Amino acid sequence: MSIGQSGDSLPDGADEPWQPALPDYVSKPDTVVSALTAATPVRIGIMAALHDEVAALVAAMGPDARVHTVGQRDYYVGMLMGCECVLVLARIGKVAAAATAVTLIREFNAGSVIFAGLAGAVATHVRVGDVVVARHLLQHDLNASPLFPRYEVPLLGRSHFDACEALTTMLADCASRYLAEGFPHEVSAATRQNFGVDRPSVHVGTIASGDCFVNDVAGVAALRQALPEVLCVEMEGAAVAQICHEYGIPCAVFRTISDRADDSAGVDFSAFLKQVASFYSAGILRRFLSAYALTVAPGTAVSR
Repeated sequence: MSIGQSGDSLPDGADEPWQPALPDYVSKPDTVVSALTAATPVRIGIMAALHDEVAALVAAMGPDARVHTVGQRDYYVGMLMGCECVLVLARIGKVAAAATAVTLIREFNAGSVIFAGLAGAVATHVRVGDVVVARHLLQHDLNASPLFPRYEVPLLGRSHFDACEALTTMLADCASRYLAEGFPHEVSAATRQNFGVDRPSVHVGTIASGDCFVNDVAGVAALRQALPEVLCVEMEGAAVAQICHEYGIPCAVFRTISDRADDSAGVDFSAFLKQVASFYSAGILRRFLSAYALTVAPGTAVSR
């Protein structure tokens, strides 16, 4: 029986259990790990826009986590899956995300930055419950023309910012493994049916960010026409990618698709976050951190 049907489950002892679709270029974990060198800094910054996206990981740090308040944000420093991490609720929007990314890099010596969150689908083949991992990010609401081309960041000479290829590959692999291993057990059949999540897939491509919540058919149609390569839309990722580009820090962004970014975008958003997306974020990041820790040589941790 297929995932997403009423009363469905993964059959015990099935010869060919369902597996989520993998992007063509995604490698197996052992080859992905080798793509990152032992010189990779151990401390990794993890950001999210909403509390439920990082709450499980904050709890997993336990009582030994150190909490530092900077700029009205709490930064949790501790160990997760053998990796030294800094977790923070960045809040919503590009300014909030950029300010938080700068603090992670300058005050907490984050050697890599990961952003986890929700997004609305733009591409027609991206569905609710899918995961999108960014290969490139841009700001769809940035327009300094005629001084600079539309979407180009003034004085940087570019509109698109690249995510770290190795981190992106690892995240895509971990997302695919979560959908195969954790998702069927953590998200009930009733919940999957309620939100229309059926056989979710992983996509890797372009994510667009903007300081507006896209929730109408006309807005999605305009994005598709202007930026046909965009898979989904959100409100923070490109700002984080720009900051990491300017500081020379590798970054990666992944998003769980909560809606179609159309007139239904506001329906049951909070319920989807609590019942579906929070499990995605924790499950994918746990697998990612376990793999990331294997890339770091002992004794290279950066501490303060």
